[in-house]
Amino acid sequence: MSSQTEPGAPAPSTDAAEWATRATQAARSVTRSFGRRLLFLPGTHIGAVSLPSNTIKSLSGPWHYWWQAHYVDCLVDAGRRELASKTKFDGDSRPSAGRLASRLVTTIRLRNLLRFVNDYYDDMAWLALATLRLEKLAEETNKPGRRRNAYVRKSLTLQFDSASTDHLGGGTFWSTKRDFKNTPATAPVALYYARTDHTERARKLVDWLNNKLLHPERGVYRDGLRISQGRVMVDEAIYTYNQGPVLGALLELGGDDNLRRAALLVDAVKRELTLPGTQVIRGDGTGDGGLFTGILLRYLALAARDARLPATTRATARSLVRSTAEAFWAGRREDPNQATGRKGAPAIVFSFDPQRPASETYPVGAAVELSTQLQAWMALEAAATL
Repeated sequence: MSSQTEPGAPAPSTDAAEWATRATQAARSVTRSFGRRLLFLPGTHIGAVSLPSNTIKSLSGPWHYWWQAHYVDCLVDAGRRELASKTKFDGDSRPSAGRLASRLVTTIRLRNLLRFVNDYYDDMAWLALATLRLEKLAEETNKPGRRRNAYVRKSLTLQFDSASTDHLGGGTFWSTKRDFKNTPATAPVALYYARTDHTERARKLVDWLNNKLLHPERGVYRDGLRISQGRVMVDEAIYTYNQGPVLGALLELGGDDNLRRAALLVDAVKRELTLPGTQVIRGDGTGDGGLFTGILLRYLALAARDARLPATTRATARSLVRSTAEAFWAGRREDPNQATGRKGAPAIVFSFDPQRPASETYPVGAAVELSTQLQAWMALEAAATL
């Protein structure tokens, strides 16, 4: 038996406690259902790529390093709520969110052949951002792990330095093939630099994005510059998640010009990336696209709370976050028989498309991807901060 509400029907809740409760339910569903040990090793924690799953399939199939990085980020979100409430999100008998996040970072290294470096600079940037937030959480809770997080930062910063070159006028390469400089890599690297006091490096990357990839009419950022057969071509694709870390970098750098650009970007997101007649950000499908909307909401929530932005901008960002999170929540599919979560199926299934219910996108028996469930969890955590 399942419960199902049509997405978009109710008005978005403005109750922070209600959003926190919803985020906790999503956190429990994901961690209990998708979370597991790596090769049954004690003290490890990793997210299964999809459910149902098995150990052989998870080790032989796609790795999805950056999904795990966003899993860390979601756990940090839950950890911050634990810090505020003085209550563990999953009960006193289970690990705290911060401890699970710490285990996950360690397990990512194990699963990635004993290193944090991989072939994609955007993947590494997301993990660097997540571990930076985890370190701050550890400082506030007086928990160990800072040495490991410092090692992650040192290792990955060297990668970002090597990938952020003057070739093509600046920007950051997407992969070690070095034939594509794009927003997915440049924006999170810029945000990471800004948050680690490498302000000039961050500024140069943001300037490059503004000069090369900002669409002059639409006001959103295009995907990148690709080298093909010796020619430089602009990839015109507009993805929701690309706008998020650009917004974050603009806010982190601050100053009149960046804050003005941030306000314009929030307006452009509302105009260009919402479903017709709504304040709901569009979905981008499954696979990697299953994370996209959630990532954008994370950074829109930062804008909604930033007192330096105009009140109208903050209100727009707040409405976009709450409306989209409400759509994900309203479209969920619950199974009362799975209330505690089981390895074969999540307790709650969220749709990958906020416009369509999970009963339609993920009917009973369908394989459910981790990325899409992290996306909804991320959306609920974003709404809980407002």
